[in-house]
Amino acid sequence: MTQTQRILVTGATGTVGRQVVAELLDRGHQVRALTRDAAKAAFPAGVEVVQGDLTEPDGLAPALKGITGLHLITFGGAAFSPLETGPRILHLARAAGVRRVTVLHGGGPTPLEDAVRADDGVDWTVLMPVEFMANALEWADGIVASGEVREPFVDRLSAMVHEGDIGAVAAVSLTEEGHGGQEYVITGAEVLTVGDKVKTIAAAVGREIALVELTEEQALAQWRAAGLPEDVIGFLLEAYGNTPEVGRTVSGTVEKVTGRPARTFAQWAAEHTDAFTERS
Repeated sequence: MTQTQRILVTGATGTVGRQVVAELLDRGHQVRALTRDAAKAAFPAGVEVVQGDLTEPDGLAPALKGITGLHLITFGGAAFSPLETGPRILHLARAAGVRRVTVLHGGGPTPLEDAVRADDGVDWTVLMPVEFMANALEWADGIVASGEVREPFVDRLSAMVHEGDIGAVAAVSLTEEGHGGQEYVITGAEVLTVGDKVKTIAAAVGREIALVELTEEQALAQWRAAGLPEDVIGFLLEAYGNTPEVGRTVSGTVEKVTGRPARTFAQWAAEHTDAFTERS
């Protein structure tokens, strides 16, 4: 059992940030959660909520006081633009006595991650998760309304990861020795097709769900109708149509770092049945 530590989690209201908070609490650590709007944040009892913005790093000094570990994201502000403030944030963190930093990889090179990797004053760990299981929530409305999932490239393979396992790897890296200078590719324990995922959700909710395969042209029309920007659409076409090996290969990182197997998609689906069930 590691000694109780106080960790600052930025991006704390995000899909991964909330899991980092939860995992740290489960492990008996003290958590300070940074958010741009503290009045709207909802966290478990015991979490200290502080207001701050990574685009304005000089205001972070009070939030960093007494902190031993810092979890960072690479985008900030209302527009979620790539953060250019990494060097200043890290300077303040070192001055406050922060020893360990994790950064959630943003899908490609970013100024903040570059700054973290170049810093030799802290033990840093880069977290590189593949597809989130939470992405399946995008199917919820279609499943509830018509009992179907409409997707292209249905045979594509994914070693998708439970977001709680990302939080667990982050929590260990922030509170234990031996993770400095590491780049962790984080995956689930299995490789699944879209059809596998749909069948798993159907089993969890106890109803049939049809899988309708879209052509590339139909997928483009669906994504544009949903208002997705063209750069996001381009990313989806590449990621789904030509999934890189890293996204369809089990890494074993979760078990290596946390000492327990990665959670399955069946576990995730069982935890989220309400999302795929008709609302009254």
